[in-house]
Amino acid sequence: MTDLRFGVSLVPIRDLDATRRLAAVAEQAGMEYIGVQDHPYVARYLDAFVVMGDLLARTERIQVFPDVANLPLRPPAVLARTASALSRVSGGRFQLGLGAGGYWDAIESMGAARRTPPEALRALEEAVAIVRGLWRADTRVDHDGEFYRVHGVGGQEPGPGGVEIWVGAQGPRSLALTGRLADGWAAPIPSYLPYERWAGSNEALDRAARGAGRDPADVRRIAQLVGTVEVGAVASGPLGRSGDDPVRAGVAGWVELVTRLATEQPFTTFVLWPQRADERQIRLFAEEVAPAVRERVGPGRAAALRTAGE
Repeated sequence: MTDLRFGVSLVPIRDLDATRRLAAVAEQAGMEYIGVQDHPYVARYLDAFVVMGDLLARTERIQVFPDVANLPLRPPAVLARTASALSRVSGGRFQLGLGAGGYWDAIESMGAARRTPPEALRALEEAVAIVRGLWRADTRVDHDGEFYRVHGVGGQEPGPGGVEIWVGAQGPRSLALTGRLADGWAAPIPSYLPYERWAGSNEALDRAARGAGRDPADVRRIAQLVGTVEVGAVASGPLGRSGDDPVRAGVAGWVELVTRLATEQPFTTFVLWPQRADERQIRLFAEEVAPAVRERVGPGRAAALRTAGE
């Protein structure tokens, strides 16, 4: 997973036409991914999975993923069915971002039980097993766990290439689970995981992957970057070294930041969380930042640098 990919994360606002326009621009500009944030308890947002289905139906190439799906409000057996269906109808263009849960007051308000962090992590591990089991055709899944019970449910294969599970892990135990089991790590935005913790988190993922007999390079690393590409702006000081401030810089500053993440750390996918979600932000990131980063990193250079540092 050493090829560099770029995407944008969108909020499923009620103005669906605006979201459709942004998705069309992202595809036209050459992005690989659209993330849709999943907050079912927010009345001013549309359901993320309905919006993702709409966007998949209106695009041809770009992949779509929940950024990330709220597991406590989406039972894993149903989530598996929804994911496999979206993958099949889109020709394999759906990936599953998955989170153990946050905003517990809001989650409880919709009828789900509050979980402690250890409970949420155990539930996540159960869910991954159930979801993966239900993606195998010609099988029946039985699971009698602490949080979920599934009995005799038939499997349904996703579309071409299958579906990857990208976990939005933050703490040491969830990072260890991600390294052992997940296909990717959707790094939380810096307000949840400050920049100075990204390198150590990647190292923890690597250790967990090796401990499970996996190649760490098989775990996709997705850097989610909040900020604004400001035309003509000159960055003051090093970007993305520490703290959680949004990145506000010109194209050159963004290129420097993303190039550093692609060479000093094992990130290969970069998702912009625009502070101002408009077509110009998407085009600047996709058409100016992304090509310049690819040119600076070069084919295989990121992988070579990471290997040399091991």
